Amino acid sequence: MEQDGAGTASIAHRVFTFEDREKQESLSVTIPEVLDPQYGMYVWPCAVVLAQYLWTKREELKDKTVLELGAGVSLPGVLAVKCGARVILSDNAQTPQCLQNCRRSCEANGLCDVEVLGLTWGEVSPDLVLLPKMDIILGSDVFYEPQDFEDVLVTVAFLLRRNPSAQFWTTYQERSADWSIEALLHRWNLNCVDVPLETFDADKPELARSKLPGNHSVLMMIITLKTDDV
Repeated sequence: MEQDGAGTASIAHRVFTFEDREKQESLSVTIPEVLDPQYGMYVWPCAVVLAQYLWTKREELKDKTVLELGAGVSLPGVLAVKCGARVILSDNAQTPQCLQNCRRSCEANGLCDVEVLGLTWGEVSPDLVLLPKMDIILGSDVFYEPQDFEDVLVTVAFLLRRNPSAQFWTTYQERSADWSIEALLHRWNLNCVDVPLETFDADKPELARSKLPGNHSVLMMIITLKTDDV
């Protein structure tokens, strides 16, 4: 455990190791977690499940351009970089501590050329407009607060309209049966396909040699533009 530059927060490094025993391949990612209760940034189950999905798609990720929304500690995005993708990490432009966490995770994995951008959901900023062509958009647990659901999908819909062949890969944790994005998907002309966790070995009590479960009410979705909207 260590102190950050300002001496105000403790940082603990956690290692997540993704394995393919059949192919005898593995990949480890180090994530610094900020333990300050004022803005604690941790790895949550959704991030590990999404990273597991990326690991199983690692061959497809090579040379792809990937954007992670609400990246936080950036486990999925960092793993994508290590799988050969060109990745842009983003988080709320108004929370510099979150952007710093993205940079910390890159530094902890020896990644020095990953762009980190402040992108606020629901806002069409110059940085959003100037993004390069995207192949994949990532979002781990971005459907956390119901008041943010539409802002997330506004940003996703904007990106998919500019990149009609792109996909939004996202994981979320069921926290209330009353929360749904179905009406918002219809409003923004988006399709959604559920991806069962067992199809990519994420339905385990532990994932990536961590104590985080892959079956803790976590769901995986792929969101795309409706065909008639392309």
